[in-house]
Amino acid sequence: MSTTPIHPTAIIEAGAKVAPGVEIGAYAYIGPRVKLGPGCRIHHHASIEGNTTLGSGNEVFPYALLGGRTQDKKWTGDEAPVIIGDDNIFREFSTVHTATFDHCRTEIGSHNLFCSYSHVGHECSVGDHCIFSNNATLGGHVRVGDHAIIGGLTAVHQFCQVGPGAMIGGCCKVLQDVMPHMLAEGYPATHRTINKVGMQRTGFSEDEIQVMARIYRLVFRKGLNKSQAIEALEAGQLGGNRLVAEAIAFMKASQRGLA
Repeated sequence: MSTTPIHPTAIIEAGAKVAPGVEIGAYAYIGPRVKLGPGCRIHHHASIEGNTTLGSGNEVFPYALLGGRTQDKKWTGDEAPVIIGDDNIFREFSTVHTATFDHCRTEIGSHNLFCSYSHVGHECSVGDHCIFSNNATLGGHVRVGDHAIIGGLTAVHQFCQVGPGAMIGGCCKVLQDVMPHMLAEGYPATHRTINKVGMQRTGFSEDEIQVMARIYRLVFRKGLNKSQAIEALEAGQLGGNRLVAEAIAFMKASQRGLA
């Protein structure tokens, strides 16, 4: 008896590497360079193609496409890797695209939920424990930190950064970077407050939440520009908390400015 339950109508191209115990449903497609880790479940009519590697325990629902060719018009035929970690869920019609060139990659961590019609564009990087609501969309080269949440029908412009623990509301247009542990909303999106509930759920103390609130007020309510806010934080106005260090590092790395 086979240790890999595969429906007879599934297409698994020669060269694909499928670990024992992977389930593959009816009419699913697995390309020749795909690697599926143990315990993955690929539902009927799902497609995984390109140079795509999935870790263990991932679940891919019907009509999702992982490893689809980049939509970048500069693509010239490279098969750049898509690297996906463990225990992710890709719901119906979600898509993850390859990078444009071989020396780049699209990368997704572990324990993420990609709801229906969500999209991860070329050369994006997504951390762990993120939630993409229905139709959440990342343009190319977007970086999303751990525990971030992106609301339904929200689009994040290419090259933006979404900090760890950030939450972006629904139906938003994100044109600039969203700070760690903060909540952004609007069209275009702007920082509204801290993501207090998210911080509580991920184990931050009340003291740390208060530090984050003070960071928010200093950066966005004092009339300072980004350089001035960095200077104020580096001068020790809010002490040496790890959240202060994280905020400084994020702002220094920001190329598109803060939402």
